[in-house]
Amino acid sequence: MPAPPLTGTAVALHDVRKTYRNGPATTAALRGLTLTLRPGSITAVVGQSGSGKSTLLHCAAGLDRPTSGTVVVGGHDISTLGDDALTRFRRDHVGFVFQAYNLVGHLSVRDNIDLPLVLAGRGADPDWVAHLVHRMDLGALLDRRPGELSGGQAQRVAIARALVTRPTVVFADEPTGALDSATGAAVLTLLRDTARDLGQTLVVVTHDSRVAAVADRVLVLSDGLLVDTLDAPTADEVTARVLAVGR
Repeated sequence: MPAPPLTGTAVALHDVRKTYRNGPATTAALRGLTLTLRPGSITAVVGQSGSGKSTLLHCAAGLDRPTSGTVVVGGHDISTLGDDALTRFRRDHVGFVFQAYNLVGHLSVRDNIDLPLVLAGRGADPDWVAHLVHRMDLGALLDRRPGELSGGQAQRVAIARALVTRPTVVFADEPTGALDSATGAAVLTLLRDTARDLGQTLVVVTHDSRVAAVADRVLVLSDGLLVDTLDAPTADEVTARVLAVGR
């Protein structure tokens, strides 16, 4: 299926701050983050532990609310939505791929893929589901349960589930972190190629420079701030920059 023409902004964060209370103390996970991602782009977010990578992803995806600032996804200011409206928006416009897959153990592969549509009260588009099943090479696995899958197979199911609603943006949090290097590379290639084929905007948080190097642009975070951007870098360039800002 050819990707549609892409214009405008897919994700925009303006002066996003996120603080957490730790007893009497306050920890700042994001400290005034501003960025814009164009539709169809593939972006990796890197940084040392505690830099704010996952907090950025969760705020941008609507899984967590910023303490202040604005988050816009596909032209919608999600930072102003109430809880129910935000849940509906995520269900319809955001795909999320977790490191731990988060598949429902008692459901078949087929039902796991359809789950976001069931929760939204929407019928599946058979042609679209068939396309995803073919693209993810899941045709022989549809009646299996998650416990009968390898890590790579489970992650492919999670990717198909993330794409089934045709989301505006797909967010992936360490999508290859639980996989061996060969399987992780295959899953990453599939995620990247599918995003490009379908015109999806993809945002990947990773600690692995080799994963980051497949992105069009790499965002480097440190202490809750965006400190650098790298365009189409090599894995070695990503590693060097992350180490440099961590000193």
